[in-house]
Amino acid sequence: MNRIDFSPYRRTMVGFDRLFDMIENQGRASAGDKYPPFNIERRGQDAYRITLAVAGFKPGDIDITAQANLLIVKGSKPDDTPEGEYLHVGIAQRGFERRFELADYVRVDGADLADGLLVIDLVREVPEAMKPKKIAVGGNKLTVVENGPDENTAAA
Repeated sequence: MNRIDFSPYRRTMVGFDRLFDMIENQGRASAGDKYPPFNIERRGQDAYRITLAVAGFKPGDIDITAQANLLIVKGSKPDDTPEGEYLHVGIAQRGFERRFELADYVRVDGADLADGLLVIDLVREVPEAMKPKKIAVGGNKLTVVENGPDENTAAA
């Protein structure tokens, strides 16, 4: 089992405990079940899409829960007794639960199920108060320029 040692970083980086804990926990969680398969796609500067292959599931069989920094997708199949006798079962008939850690200010924009693929669109909306602002220095009063930083502004 590969384990990454974050102790050198923990000594010098203040306030990143949650990030290090998420990385360590993700390594443990991803070693388990790989069902259902999924893709994560970046669709723009602040837009993402998660696509899960959920063949055989209906919209009523899927529950999507978004809470602070966590997206949980659960699928549960009703217990249907087949009318015939299966000689081979290769299509998964089991329920699932997938958890996705979300960054701050990421919210679910919508979800759709078509052709056996569950598509969940996510968008990051940073509040105006958290966006970078260019501060103009001059006189006794502080002037805030709302355009944000440019290439001449040094990053803090």
